[in-house]
Amino acid sequence: MKFKVETFPNYRIAYIRRVGQYGPANIEVMEKVKKWAKEKNLLESAILFAIPQDNPESTLPDNCRFDACIVIPNDYQVDDLVLEGELSGGKYLIYEVKHTPDDIQKAYSDVFQSLQHNGYKIDNKPIMEKYIGDMISNPYCEICVPVKP
Repeated sequence: MKFKVETFPNYRIAYIRRVGQYGPANIEVMEKVKKWAKEKNLLESAILFAIPQDNPESTLPDNCRFDACIVIPNDYQVDDLVLEGELSGGKYLIYEVKHTPDDIQKAYSDVFQSLQHNGYKIDNKPIMEKYIGDMISNPYCEICVPVKP
């Protein structure tokens, strides 16, 4: 599995959190964030992240947290429709994946073999899916895996 290495800065984000079993409802949360961002003129050059916060193998499905996020400028004032937070930067392995449920699921299972095969250790941060811009013309996303220095 091919990857590139990137160092992310700290990102200030606006996000909406959903708690419950991962699946199609996560897409609805991302659509809410995109709708909010479009209304605020933030979507066109946006960086969006989909962040499953919990491992469904060790967390009950009803307790799994999912954050749909958009990077926002440091001086941007958020409203009550979204939460505000920060993603801590660091070193990530970036895997480009076709944006289909099957391809993303396969990528998540292949990532751990790739890490081990290439001598990387996962850092104690969530794996994220990264989307750039409006995504209408780009059928790919990036799986971003945090690794220890």
